[in-house]
Amino acid sequence: MYLGPASLVRRRYAQAKKTNSVVWLDSLANSAPLPYQAKIPSDQPGDIDANRSFKSRKSKVMKQDSYPQPTYAFAYQNPPVSGNVINGLGETARRRPWKIFHSGDFQIAWSGLERLFRSINTFPTLQSVLRTQWIHRKKIGPIAPQQVPVTDPVKMAHRIKNEARRLGASLVGITAVSNEVLFEGVDFSYKHAICIAIPMEREEMLEAPSETTNLCVLEGYYNVADVAIKLAEYIRAMGWPARTSANLGVSEVLHVPLAIRAGLGQLGKHGSIITREFGSNVRLAVVLTDLPLTHDEPVDIGVDDFCKSCQICVTNCPPQAIFDTKQMVRGDEKWFVNFDKCVPYFVANEGCAICIEVCPWSEPGQGVVISQKMLQQRARLQEQNR
Repeated sequence: MYLGPASLVRRRYAQAKKTNSVVWLDSLANSAPLPYQAKIPSDQPGDIDANRSFKSRKSKVMKQDSYPQPTYAFAYQNPPVSGNVINGLGETARRRPWKIFHSGDFQIAWSGLERLFRSINTFPTLQSVLRTQWIHRKKIGPIAPQQVPVTDPVKMAHRIKNEARRLGASLVGITAVSNEVLFEGVDFSYKHAICIAIPMEREEMLEAPSETTNLCVLEGYYNVADVAIKLAEYIRAMGWPARTSANLGVSEVLHVPLAIRAGLGQLGKHGSIITREFGSNVRLAVVLTDLPLTHDEPVDIGVDDFCKSCQICVTNCPPQAIFDTKQMVRGDEKWFVNFDKCVPYFVANEGCAICIEVCPWSEPGQGVVISQKMLQQRARLQEQNR
């Protein structure tokens, strides 16, 4: 039976923390699955309990005296199928991703955890969320009846990137929209994705996990969404369809794979993008459009070389959620984060961001230095092996 509304959930959770008891997440979820959930194996339940004998290290760059331990005032009586199964861990065939968290859909697996997360937001957090959701009302809009002809997609891509930078984008790239970046059930068919990144305030992010950091993250979402929405309006004013997809709330596409293919950076061991300019200390947004544009190429800045031997994000993660080796996920071998361990810790602390901030690439000015060093080392090894 569903337990609500949010104020009741919030009171129950506060009481559970005081009395060393738990809120049963089963009571926060509805039970009508989406059609695609019939494809998910149900014999592999999720396990949110962290290894409490593990003591995470704390990077000297982080401002907290210590990280909160992975102890939770919530639990499942009947755990849903593992989030790693839903995310495609071990699958060798490519497919679309399935919704699991930050979906806005409370009828899917793990929706109890998401409902708890949304219910316990502090008032400043709720204000920031609503502020960002308010500008999202403009993610789609009317298209000018007269279409500007595009005879040179190269020049148009250059024009769009310049406009994105003028609006405030720090990084921008363009790539194709392919089936495997669309969530299951999304049925639109835009051809191009304009990927935008904006850095977050580093000093505030170093307080993770904290409300200060959470508000900084939300400010990052607002800033990048604002640029993307204005860029989409600019394209629609030229008579071409354009739609904004920002991560806060319901997203239709996977932003990180698109941004990587658009040349903004590479995937790090912690499961987030690493850029040369800002490391992982960025927020992403995407503009989907049919405006004729040329595409950028993925970049190799040496992230794989670095992450293979680096342990900083792994040892700084309190719930031990970061795999030390690449995993097969929906047909691609890549870095992967254990959903069942990561997201409960994220919810318990109303946000996290430890892994992306302890990453050496996120230290201002270090990304360029690390990239140059990794590429030079690789070149020397290749020369020696000839």
